[in-house]
Amino acid sequence: MFSPHGPEANHADLDTARCLRHARAPVAEPLLYDHANALQKVTRRFAASGPGSWVFARVAHRIDRPVHRVTNGRHTFSSLVSGIPVVMLTSTGAKSGRPRTTPVLGIPTGNGVAIIASNFGQDRHPAWYHNLRAHPAAEAVIHGERRRVRAVEVEGERREEIWQEGLRVYPGFDQYQHRASHRHISVFELQSL
Repeated sequence: MFSPHGPEANHADLDTARCLRHARAPVAEPLLYDHANALQKVTRRFAASGPGSWVFARVAHRIDRPVHRVTNGRHTFSSLVSGIPVVMLTSTGAKSGRPRTTPVLGIPTGNGVAIIASNFGQDRHPAWYHNLRAHPAAEAVIHGERRRVRAVEVEGERREEIWQEGLRVYPGFDQYQHRASHRHISVFELQSL
């Protein structure tokens, strides 16, 4: 029987074994709002406000992508200034079938990472919501680690657990829910494949 640590192991096998262990590494705990510094709290409050969410919805993702590239996938602009755990989600376009990458807030769960389709409390669901409903297989970059995931929409008690944990990280979800009260804000778990 082959062991990646035995004498017959070669470098490629060791790299594969490291990648497999690394892919199962738990997601780091998010910085809760109560533990955020003053700048991070101000940024989170601004992002939750009407004008702030308007700005973040239209500008943040354009800044997040280059910062994500420069930091080798470890940070985004939003994660640096707010302390919020950001996941770069690549989903398949519901209509186009093309890969679409967008930064989303990631909430660690026992099964992976959860994401909330709040879309900053705007009238419509975010595009990635429609993408994941049409094509649940996706890819997520979490703390520089690229993972293949399957998005599972959660409801009931499980949704409420994740929602409450999300509020501990980012209380702005309550304001988003109030502004988007005409629609159901979906919660997805990104489960590693």
